[in-house]
Amino acid sequence: SLLSSREEWQEINRDIEVYFAEDKEYLNFLRAGIFQEFLENGAATHHLGIIEQERGEVFQNSFPPVPSPYVLVKRYKIIKPERVKYFDRYLWDYSSYYGADKYVIPLENIVRFGITPGSSVYKRYLTMNEQEKRAYLESIGEKDSLSPWRMFSSPKVDFTTKYEPEDRNLSSQEALYISGCGGEKYKDIFKMTVLGSFLVHRFFKQLGLSLWDLKWEIARDGDKLVFVDTIDTDSIRVTANINYKDKDYYINFNKQSMRDYYTIVHADWVASIKKAKAAAEKSGKSFHQHLDEGQKEGIYPVTPQVDPKFLAIQESKFNSLIRYIYGETTIDETKGRFLEIGTEEVKYYETKGLLDAFGLLSAS
Repeated sequence: SLLSSREEWQEINRDIEVYFAEDKEYLNFLRAGIFQEFLENGAATHHLGIIEQERGEVFQNSFPPVPSPYVLVKRYKIIKPERVKYFDRYLWDYSSYYGADKYVIPLENIVRFGITPGSSVYKRYLTMNEQEKRAYLESIGEKDSLSPWRMFSSPKVDFTTKYEPEDRNLSSQEALYISGCGGEKYKDIFKMTVLGSFLVHRFFKQLGLSLWDLKWEIARDGDKLVFVDTIDTDSIRVTANINYKDKDYYINFNKQSMRDYYTIVHADWVASIKKAKAAAEKSGKSFHQHLDEGQKEGIYPVTPQVDPKFLAIQESKFNSLIRYIYGETTIDETKGRFLEIGTEEVKYYETKGLLDAFGLLSAS
């Protein structure tokens, strides 16, 4: 809803002017073209409204009186790339996108405001030698080496594949080809990704949360580009900063909290996932299939059950945000509740004797 608000884009215009005060060239690039359309009309999205459960009434610009899980969206085609076997390798053919219309562009468009330990960029960086690290830092315009829980001097944009079994990192050249949109539209995809991220950054900052990265999905509709995504725990990384016993912890309000839980509590299962993915790269089958087969044969451990106490903490995060969105709590009340929940998560690991392990992933 915020994406379609002209008033919200006026605020974003002021935000980016401050953020890029020292980089007028980049600021002018963002403000040209599609951003002017946002200022005048709001951004185009696939969102048509929320459906009230009892009568089926569609609420376009507000929430129904009773929370509903039914959202009405405009449908866009999903075109899967063709898989081509080339000797002992598998390649992907994206030629079917050229000349197509009303389809979801097969790119995960990722914007990073900073680096966290769970970031795929940081994990790749750790595998590089010194020369590769220097080259990478130069390519993204950063002078200092990457370290966890540090914000970038300016947001960075990455592209990965969307419909391949595993997300594959793409160069800008590859992303342009895969998009099927041509050069000018590709630049608009880049701008939408960055500008939309500033809108989300603004929303969470008001709640005392820090946005580290998020990903967008965009569709092509004739000459228009349309946001076709939701902001949920799968597509975003936001944290609350919790000080506990004179130590700072970054508490995830997204699915990274579950990833960290499995890494700390069920390391053997996480290791089996990595093995299944490695096998999938060679076989051409999905890693899920390898994992299922390995579990049936007793090679891999079964998928573990999550501790109900830990799940309750995660549900509290979500429910507190929902209450704020529905106007049931104020910003200050929500901020306070987030701090309480974050402290509960730190204490959970402390009572399990796992605080040191949690600190390796979450402490500054």
